[in-house]
Amino acid sequence: MNLTEQLKDEMKKALVAKDKVRLGTIRLALAAIKQIEVDTRETLNDDQVLAVLTKMVKQRRDSIAQYQAAGRSELADVEAAEISVIETFLPQPLSEAEIAALIEASIAEVGACTIADMGKVMGALKPKVQGRADLGAIGQQIRAKLQ
Repeated sequence: MNLTEQLKDEMKKALVAKDKVRLGTIRLALAAIKQIEVDTRETLNDDQVLAVLTKMVKQRRDSIAQYQAAGRSELADVEAAEISVIETFLPQPLSEAEIAALIEASIAEVGACTIADMGKVMGALKPKVQGRADLGAIGQQIRAKLQ
């Protein structure tokens, strides 16, 4: 079963269970996926769906920071609840040790030795960590190793 079908099944379960937060969040995810499918005129595979879900989590984390800075904790709580629903569909996050090992392997794989090779390392690493780690933090770790 692909990830889109899994989302649709979970939406039906949330509808029956009358879980409004879960239902609304899954509908938002399916709408974002459908929008991209309509725009590109192709069906998204699981990796592309993971990228959409990862982007949704990142957007919500940014919103939480802004809401907390503005003193709107009730809105931040709504975003946090949506993150917890979306994260149930994402793979298990990587540990720091696993990330470090993947970075080392990718640097060796592409033969990177300077900061100019960072794009090559990120290109090799991105499919391995998609949805399982923060690419921004990984970029900083790669930069530190290549300097």
